Amino acid sequence: MKLLLVIFIVHTIFIPCFSFDVSGKDLPLTLDYYKSTCPTVFDVIKKEMECIVKEDPRNAAIIIRLHFHDCFVQGCDGSVLLDETESLKGEKSASPNINSLKGYKIIDRIKNIIESECPGVVSCADLLTISARDATILVGGPYWDVPVGRKDSKTASYALATTNLPTPDEGLVSIIAKFYYQGLSVEDMVALIGAHTIGMAQCRNFRSRIYGDFRVTTALNPVSAAYLARLQEICPEKSGEGDRNVTAMDNVTPNLFDNSIYHTLLRGEGLLSSDQAMYTSMFGIQTRRIVSKYAEDPLAFFEQFSKSMVKMGNILNSKSLVDGEVRRNCRFVNT
Repeated sequence: MKLLLVIFIVHTIFIPCFSFDVSGKDLPLTLDYYKSTCPTVFDVIKKEMECIVKEDPRNAAIIIRLHFHDCFVQGCDGSVLLDETESLKGEKSASPNINSLKGYKIIDRIKNIIESECPGVVSCADLLTISARDATILVGGPYWDVPVGRKDSKTASYALATTNLPTPDEGLVSIIAKFYYQGLSVEDMVALIGAHTIGMAQCRNFRSRIYGDFRVTTALNPVSAAYLARLQEICPEKSGEGDRNVTAMDNVTPNLFDNSIYHTLLRGEGLLSSDQAMYTSMFGIQTRRIVSKYAEDPLAFFEQFSKSMVKMGNILNSKSLVDGEVRRNCRFVNT
């Protein structure tokens, strides 16, 4: 794979630009898929995402997470966007998504604009993939080229949404297996989880961590103890109390896409058990080395994150490629 690294300066912020060779006989996606049918699609999405992230920087993490949850369930096919109907059991109500996954209205907003310019052309799956890239850039992360040409699925899978997605308290070996199942390596996993540098977590997803081994992994550091006390104020120990209270997974630069999350793990302060396990688990020999590398070298993290996002975005639903569609409304199959 050929890599070109260029540094652009935008408003005095350095944005690494990574361009990869995405050609290949087995890859039906191309960079110029919409060149003749909807040449403004990238500009339209970029402009709207600029407004959306300006309105609330947390929207960047919301869209990246939505893309991840889409791709890990029957491929990047927009299935996560489908509402439930009498004949379709959607993914939105699956345990990893319900009451936590957001961003559907953001996608609706962008889709309406695109449909007014290029009706019936741009798939919701492509729209979400491009939006995730732009969201990353807008909070200081790297640029990468997005191959397009995905089709929207006509189905969703509640069952796969329940089983395929990693959970906050899941063991490291199990999470690695879930990434391998998607064709993603350990290096991809550690890089992609780096998106938590701009993420938020609900109390119910980190309660077991802060009332569990947090003091152990931080080696009773007094500074970490003060941080832990703040977390316990946000999240009471009793289950059911404050379950949906939220806090940033990166407590240093929560609205900036950087490598700070890896420094958090080195300090033993990872908010989610699944994140901290990458550095402190007895099974984390390889992941520990990668976490340390990204903590030391932010450009190495940015480069791998870009590669891994392209790789994840290329997880396709083979059935949708054959009989998929371009939904007019991302929430419903065309009738």
